[in-house]
Amino acid sequence: MPVCFVLLGETLYQAIDSKPKSVNPGRLRRVKNIRANPRVVLLIDEYVDDWRKLWYVLLRGQARIVDRGPEQQRAIVALKKKYPQYRTTVPLAADALVIAIDVRRLRHWRASSPGRGRARRPGRPA
Repeated sequence: MPVCFVLLGETLYQAIDSKPKSVNPGRLRRVKNIRANPRVVLLIDEYVDDWRKLWYVLLRGQARIVDRGPEQQRAIVALKKKYPQYRTTVPLAADALVIAIDVRRLRHWRASSPGRGRARRPGRPA
């Protein structure tokens, strides 16, 4: 599923926006899945027709639901700053549920690289 995200330090944040949902945000499948099993993987990639420019970053970590407090507010402010749509077209509520992913490992690759990116822990040199 495509997501809008922001990385603050070693934590990636995404929020449940105010687009219409079939259930309360706290009952969405992605939220229930995180509560049941917080181990997550997120793939961020760039696809272009020129395959020499392809790349990806694979993040593995522990997810948390953040529903109040300073961390939630920092994430919402950062998301609104990065995505103008969250300020205009699809407003992001001040009390929106936020999914935080504390990144534990990452792997990266780009077509112009001689090989695969090694898995490493964030905060350590590549």
